[in-house]
Amino acid sequence: MIGIVGGIGPFAGIDLLKKVFNNTMANSDQEHLDIALLSMSSKIEDRTQYLIGEVKVNPGLAIAEVLLKLEKAGATIAGIPCNTAHSEKIFNVIQLELEKAKSNIKVLNMIDETAFFIARNYTSITKVGVLSTTGTYKSKIYTSSLKSKGYEVIIPSLEMQENLIHPAIYHPVYGIKATSNLITQQAKENLLKGISFLKQQGAQAVILGCTEIPLAITKPKINGLITIDPTNVLARALIFKENPKKLKPL
Repeated sequence: MIGIVGGIGPFAGIDLLKKVFNNTMANSDQEHLDIALLSMSSKIEDRTQYLIGEVKVNPGLAIAEVLLKLEKAGATIAGIPCNTAHSEKIFNVIQLELEKAKSNIKVLNMIDETAFFIARNYTSITKVGVLSTTGTYKSKIYTSSLKSKGYEVIIPSLEMQENLIHPAIYHPVYGIKATSNLITQQAKENLLKGISFLKQQGAQAVILGCTEIPLAITKPKINGLITIDPTNVLARALIFKENPKKLKPL
């Protein structure tokens, strides 16, 4: 059984669930893979707020609890549809808590899976742009992973990050987290400006490095720039690790 840590954010968990189904070869209900989604957003502190010091409790503790509940329900492999949760300060705590509990559940790393996906499927790409939350931006999780594989990483300026990209996700009126599945034009325009900036700086592809961003940016290319959806990458990786014969070809 595949396990999905929901609630971070809630619609990101649903999006991962849908993308697992969308990437699975199945001609009937019975041919789909078994999946457990557990959404406990009230228990998990905001990842970016933790990384920038606005909250003290490490959200990795609650995420690990959710993973243990998923394992108890039968999950043997799991994905966390939150890029920021993969920062070392959070992901290391998740792994430590699972080790303490003597857990056998296999948790895939969304960041590394995304870097591997680009390397396998876009061999001519050398410059990769990243849009993300400010937590992911400052913790440099994509920058570290991509640079270790030889990519040049292009990110927005700090001013653009704080005034356009992060608000597209977190603004209390128009941000994606506030409006859930009803994406506002303002949020989308902010993100498109970020993508345009990354292209001007030489990016050949852009990672939509917050699981809310693919809810707004759904096209495989924007003005000729390839968009990489880590949620879809994670979905495909979960299927491959669970049952490779079930994975649809790209």
